[in-house]
Amino acid sequence: SSLMIRARPLARSCAAGRAGRCVLLFTILLAASFSFIFLSLLLHNSSPAGIRHLGSTVDVKAHDIAAPRDVEAAKRRIEGVAHETPVMTCKTIDNMSGRALFFKCENLQKTGSFKFRGALNAVSHLLESSQGETPRVVTQSSGNHGQALAACAQVRGVPATVVMPRTSPAVKKAAVRGYGAEVVECEPTEQARDLAAAEVLEKEGGVLIHPNQDPDVIAGQGTIAMELLEQVSDLDAIVAPVGGGGMVGGIAVWAKHINPKIKVIAAEPIAADDCARSKREGVRLMNESPPDTVADGVKVSIGENTWPIIRDLVDDVVCVSETDIMAATRLVWERMKLVIEPSSGVGVAAVLSPDGKRVLDGCERVAVVLCGGNVDLAKLDWALDEKPTWE
Repeated sequence: SSLMIRARPLARSCAAGRAGRCVLLFTILLAASFSFIFLSLLLHNSSPAGIRHLGSTVDVKAHDIAAPRDVEAAKRRIEGVAHETPVMTCKTIDNMSGRALFFKCENLQKTGSFKFRGALNAVSHLLESSQGETPRVVTQSSGNHGQALAACAQVRGVPATVVMPRTSPAVKKAAVRGYGAEVVECEPTEQARDLAAAEVLEKEGGVLIHPNQDPDVIAGQGTIAMELLEQVSDLDAIVAPVGGGGMVGGIAVWAKHINPKIKVIAAEPIAADDCARSKREGVRLMNESPPDTVADGVKVSIGENTWPIIRDLVDDVVCVSETDIMAATRLVWERMKLVIEPSSGVGVAAVLSPDGKRVLDGCERVAVVLCGGNVDLAKLDWALDEKPTWE
């Protein structure tokens, strides 16, 4: 309207012969003004703040999703509530791998996995910006993130609903309910999980906290690397299991910030090798069907927000067999006396496998993240005496 007010005196001052030119000038000025406004809005909507909500990964860089400053903020939010987990060693496994290994024991984190870090950061950040309201938090999870979110919601006084595949371990479902959250079961596919979560949000309202694509969750997982690099000096590499990519993504953001030369290696089952295929092809690829793996915590595919981080900051991916995962899990039980779940065994199997030894050639000091310890004791029939590839 201000443009129109300024244009009227201009038109009245023009002679009849110049009227056409004045109208043309006005049209050009008006069009230019609208073009400027449109361009400003477009740039605003494509800023990192907009990208942080599960946007397209075209031209998105790792730090558009989660930056070192976000990991630092996460550390402040979770400090005093989340455990600073210990680092343990095992001479027997060192000798088997041919290098010094340092095991970051996230199996000893609250709720039994690293997921507590990201969930606590996300819930805490949400409450900081909710202006006194208490929103319901909703997620979909195979178990560990669901437990973590339920526990964090209970600590912060927030209601929670967790969508879980019907095939999730009974111990994980029981734990979610034990923390006071509602459990909604669905079919064991990524599409079914997303659809069920959307239905809960439509019916009950609330805020979705994605188990691995929420930027606050990714930043929270980055605190693993922050602690680890303070606990162990001169690390050459960090090996972490990968499912959706939130943990290895957060670790890579902080580790590469502190030491760009440190290697960050993702480990995944051969049966769920979407991350390896994506790195090889240079584009995000998903598992076409639910993977058949004992490592239930890493069955999901990497997502739109974690892919740019993995693409830019993760150095390599090691895939391991089911036999090796089971043998590595049992090895840690027997030799380290630590209760870990098979998803943790993925990282251990990676550093012992022939391919892992090739990728880690020249790395003398390597950290392995034991991501969780929520074992379904009713289903230990898989712990058989099969020979792993490293024997």
